[in-house]
Amino acid sequence: MKEELVIQLMDTHAGGDVSRIVTGGIDPLPGATVREQMHYLRDDADGLRKLLLDEPYGIPEMSVDLLVPPSHPEAAVGYIIMEVMGYPIYSGSNTICTATAVLELGLVPKQEGRQRFVLESPAGLVHIEALVENGVVEAITCKGLPSYIDTYRASIHVPTIGEVTYSVAYSGGFYALVDAAELGFHLTRDEERDLAACAYKIVEAIQAERGFSHYTLGDVGPLPFLHFMGPVEQVADGFYRSRSTTYVHPGVICRSTTGTGTSARLALMHHEGTITSGDRLETVSLRETGFIGEMTGTRREGRHRVVENNITGKSHVLARSEIVVNCEDPLVECAGLHHILTSGHASQG
Repeated sequence: MKEELVIQLMDTHAGGDVSRIVTGGIDPLPGATVREQMHYLRDDADGLRKLLLDEPYGIPEMSVDLLVPPSHPEAAVGYIIMEVMGYPIYSGSNTICTATAVLELGLVPKQEGRQRFVLESPAGLVHIEALVENGVVEAITCKGLPSYIDTYRASIHVPTIGEVTYSVAYSGGFYALVDAAELGFHLTRDEERDLAACAYKIVEAIQAERGFSHYTLGDVGPLPFLHFMGPVEQVADGFYRSRSTTYVHPGVICRSTTGTGTSARLALMHHEGTITSGDRLETVSLRETGFIGEMTGTRREGRHRVVENNITGKSHVLARSEIVVNCEDPLVECAGLHHILTSGHASQG
């Protein structure tokens, strides 16, 4: 009999975006850092990402986070983020979900009240503050990546749409930021399919016209994301709210407003002089879920004014499960996967 190949999972969601946390069944990956392990997965073992995001096990709207040993002594756990478009070095919603899973799994023991610990993402160390009440993880606050405006209010002609005004921010990936009302949207759930189609056309047009380079990372690939911005309302001193939604891949609108999308919005608001350090923005999704971004400071990096920020949200545990990987199933693609599955070498025949 063939040895059964299984992967242990904890499914979670933050703001509606499902993050599938891989907790077991994967062999240790080569690489001295979490970033190097991510590169190995991307270049030599992309089958894991495809397996868990494609049918019959998953759907493209989900994300996957693989728990790995950290390389930095301050970090409790490392994690690698996998999404339909590839391997982002950072994600707010995935970090919120991973931090919650780490607490629920006991990898970091829960403590009542506020507790702090550190995770290691491919982007580096991520400082976490968790709020635990009656044993329940009620909120996770994570430090967002430094964000800045690369391009402010450029214009591009988009076939079938016309002239589109957009800004570009970096917040863990490059984001095109567009005014939803200028494109005829109110950011309601019934517009989801039309928002995805519109975003696809704009992103394709921007990608065809130009590329973007990070001030330290250099070329990080073509612009992948677009964030639709609704009107901003002030609900209290230093506290603002705006409907928002994020496009990440053809046909895929995030259920949440995304942490990196919220960070990008903070960078734009600071660039326009409408917020300052200590101010907060709640972004509200098509499904009425929200994240809160807080601007915590700024610094100068060359020609860029970089915004430091925190993102707060709540993750819910959906399931603890174990999936069986049956490579004889015609719907299951095992290429690029066998060599990282625990006992995989003994089970290929």
